[in-house]
Amino acid sequence: MPEGDTIYRTAAMLTTALAGRVLTKGELRHPRLSTVELQGRAVLGARPVGKHLFLRFSENLSFRSHLAMDGIWQVSPVGARWRRPEHQARAVLHTEDTRAIGFLLQEMDLVETTDEDRLVEHLGPDLLDPGWGPAHAAEAVARLTADPAREIGLALLDQRVMAGVGNVFKAEICFVLGVSPWTPVSDVDAERAVAVSRDLLDRNKMTHDRCTTGDPRRDRGLWVYGHRTTPCLVCGGKVVATTQGAGTMERVAYYCPTCQPGPVG
Repeated sequence: MPEGDTIYRTAAMLTTALAGRVLTKGELRHPRLSTVELQGRAVLGARPVGKHLFLRFSENLSFRSHLAMDGIWQVSPVGARWRRPEHQARAVLHTEDTRAIGFLLQEMDLVETTDEDRLVEHLGPDLLDPGWGPAHAAEAVARLTADPAREIGLALLDQRVMAGVGNVFKAEICFVLGVSPWTPVSDVDAERAVAVSRDLLDRNKMTHDRCTTGDPRRDRGLWVYGHRTTPCLVCGGKVVATTQGAGTMERVAYYCPTCQPGPVG
């Protein structure tokens, strides 16, 4: 499931594969963007912002995409067999010897690079911002505590509070905090919640196998997320999987009733 760590890692992959090279082919398969000519432009690199990714080209042009639930970028040699159905491709970029394909991308836009921030100005502080410091943390705390009655699980998923947390990290953050996802923000140590969120994403930003426990062994890398048949790693009790939120915000919620006291859904 793409979250801030996935976007950070994807941006690093695209930068390594394409930066400093000139596009020999550049297709954006979207009605609004299909006539844009990218061939001949140099790729300058990629910038992650929360769950958004900007791929930068020469002449002050940036391509913004969002992976949503199913999107993915894949890099391979030009001429290699496609690993996904071609009809799912939304962006196809070739250099002389390297190919990058974005499958099932969402929220595709082309903007001037100097206008990137306009597309993400609604977001809270990016937990994986390379310049993260006390001011970012203070802003995240202020946004988190702005609605004290809100359930912490829903607040963590709100990208306007902090950018980068998805459903996997929501479950793990709540476990580390020792609270149920339905606990009001007012009953949570907000400064610690921000610090734990930043730490867990930062520790996983360059690894494909997420690990929040410090134990990378099979079925022991995550505290509660995905534990439908395996017990809580701390108390040995049953991990509960239910839902939290409504409508488009409804997500599966994993928690241990013993280790995470508080309200339940």
